[in-house]
Amino acid sequence: MPACSSGLLDRVPPRYSVRMKLSIELSAAQAEQLRREAERLGLSPEDLASAVVADVLATPADDFQVAAARVIRKNQELYRRLA
Repeated sequence: MPACSSGLLDRVPPRYSVRMKLSIELSAAQAEQLRREAERLGLSPEDLASAVVADVLATPADDFQVAAARVIRKNQELYRRLA
């Protein structure tokens, strides 16, 4: 496994994994959209979700705020249409 140079994990004892496994809950529509987009890109849904999280975490704070606001607005429209 490559060495982590972020500094955040430098103090983690070697017996612990530096990877994290998450479980998220998606609506049926979101799960289907994720599946379709992953298929279009030739990825598994899990790999696409992981890439999205990595991309968000790599985004500078100001850009993240803009992106988060856009996602919230987009989700509000989606929820309005699903209601």
